[in-house]
Amino acid sequence: MGDNKNLPGIVAMVVAAALFTVMDAGMKLLAQHYSPMQVTALRSLASFPLVYVYVAWRSSFAAMLRVRWPLHMARGALAVFMLASFVYGLRLLPMTETYAIFYVAPLLITALSVPLLGERVGAARWLAIGIGLTGVLVVLRPTGGGVLTLGGLAIIAAAVCYTISAIAIRILGRTDSMESLMFWLISMLAVGSTALAWPHWQAVRASDAWIIAGVGITGFCAQWGVTYAFRHGEVSAVAPFEYTSLVWTLGLDRLIWKHDPDGYTLLGAAIIISAGLFLVRRERVRVEAEHP
Repeated sequence: MGDNKNLPGIVAMVVAAALFTVMDAGMKLLAQHYSPMQVTALRSLASFPLVYVYVAWRSSFAAMLRVRWPLHMARGALAVFMLASFVYGLRLLPMTETYAIFYVAPLLITALSVPLLGERVGAARWLAIGIGLTGVLVVLRPTGGGVLTLGGLAIIAAAVCYTISAIAIRILGRTDSMESLMFWLISMLAVGSTALAWPHWQAVRASDAWIIAGVGITGFCAQWGVTYAFRHGEVSAVAPFEYTSLVWTLGLDRLIWKHDPDGYTLLGAAIIISAGLFLVRRERVRVEAEHP
């Protein structure tokens, strides 16, 4: 598949990365006034009507019942904890640091694919994983003077949950439709996070309605964009462009919160991204060798 055929997928991924950062900026603004669990609920409730319409257009609701329920429920529980942890860390840390730490997720996916999926990972890829984790330590700076805080640990926890959920998608994707994956994830997020947030639910301010709507719309469109990107382009060609989100986080941090990242954060992010790009490149070479 030539680069010109990958162009639609690449464009979709770049746009999706930008939309995800806008969504996260909205959640960071909301997290200043609401609990992380309520922000999680508001995000999923805002996206649900769009997912409902999407499923009605693309499939049937009867088809949504023919799924592997145990894995869907486990993924839903992981998603609630993941998003709440991410929002908690996002409330305490600048967006740039948050994203730099969360970029470890693709490395963790590669590492956990060995015990959970039975995939083989060679010495070079294990080395890349180790280097990437070193980059996370650079960002966290566990020396007493860095950002090894509850916020940083919350983002690591969110990355681990995201990793396990991504592996569950690989397994579910063998039997269940993309529509069911999106529908049940958002449904379980909405029900689970709302139930957990309800005892301490705060009245939603009218002035926040536009932020909540924006979070729901950008979140849905970004998820659709990622799905389109991986369906219309080679994974090895499309995946690296997810890292363009760092550019958007730098801009939003500067524009909204007047924050500029320090050298440690940029160095750690560069190490993590380099390790991730190396893994993508190795995967592309392996696929080309197997299917010349």
